[in-house]
Amino acid sequence: MSDFKKLLGKKIQIIRKSKGLTQEKLAELIDIETPSLSYLETGKYSPSIETLQKLSEVLMIEPWEFYYFNEISEDKMKTELKKSFG
Repeated sequence: MSDFKKLLGKKIQIIRKSKGLTQEKLAELIDIETPSLSYLETGKYSPSIETLQKLSEVLMIEPWEFYYFNEISEDKMKTELKKSFG
């Protein structure tokens, strides 16, 4: 499993949680099965372009933001997301 897939999955998970969504609800909103979303968040799978587009629409972020990785802690990322998205 690549580190890139893990980073992407963690980013999806953090944004999902910052929006107050469960895996079940987000999976429903983007029309995939809950286990598939779990696999995305753990880095086992990579999202398709279609799934990534749905995620960005539902989570109200630009697609490129999923791929913006920097060296900040998870807590700091959560704080910054909360500031950005209320």
